Amino acid sequence: MRSPVTGIAALIVLFALVIVAYSSTFTVQQTEQVLVVRLGEPVRVVTEPGLNFKAPFIDSVISIDKRILDLENPSQEVIAFDQRRLVVDAFARYRIKNALRFYQSVGSIQAANIQLTTLLNAALRRVLGEATFIQIVRDEREALMARIRSQLDREADRYGIEVVDVRIRRADLPEQNSQAVYDRMKTERQREAAEFRAQGSQKAQEIRSRADREATVIVAEANSSSEQIRGAGDAERNRLFAEAYGKDQDFFSFYRSMSAYESGLRSSDTRFLLRPDSDFFRYFGNPSGKRPEAAAAPKP
Repeated sequence: MRSPVTGIAALIVLFALVIVAYSSTFTVQQTEQVLVVRLGEPVRVVTEPGLNFKAPFIDSVISIDKRILDLENPSQEVIAFDQRRLVVDAFARYRIKNALRFYQSVGSIQAANIQLTTLLNAALRRVLGEATFIQIVRDEREALMARIRSQLDREADRYGIEVVDVRIRRADLPEQNSQAVYDRMKTERQREAAEFRAQGSQKAQEIRSRADREATVIVAEANSSSEQIRGAGDAERNRLFAEAYGKDQDFFSFYRSMSAYESGLRSSDTRFLLRPDSDFFRYFGNPSGKRPEAAAAPKP
């Protein structure tokens, strides 16, 4: 029969073996890399995911993220080459490419962010200080961001960090300057609008004056033509009257009297008194227009 002491000792040994086995293994995830440290000194770096072994009790593991990390940078005021003050809001993306150098230089992601923020601000001031406002805002923004990334990556290499990208979210004038620029642009647009209105009014006045002048010329020419036509008509009428008078004086006299009756006997407010035997009414008494005594006189 086994002694109870033997069973307890076996359990203790088994428990110790479990502890040793647990202390001898560690797991590396796909999103991390592990630095094995022995008594405070780095021994090796494990980048492949899976189960790994280490010396129990004397080795420790430090997990370091190998994904792309974001670095948010607070807005900074930068002076451009043309002495314009700009408020620049930028951010960077980076990853840890050398875990041993990273651990020996900065030690943690928080410390790395602080160091990279200082380097990013310095790179922003150097690169943007050599460019004008228009180049930063519009013309060469992509090229400037590439230069900033290149400089930041070169300086971050000593910390075991690779800078993947640098982006400028916003580069604009300070609030007070933006308002002044807006007011100046508004005034300039109002001035241009007033100038366009003045030019339009002048053009409209020129067109109106030219149209009035042409209308006056056309009316004058029309009146002249009408007067000429009327004069020619009157001349032709007088000629016809003279010709008719020469051919038949009695008919011409009858026609003139009928026209006088038509003009003088219209319904109007004008009144005049004449004797019935007046020469004006001679055709009322005799269709031939002769007086009765002249019509009764015998022919010689």
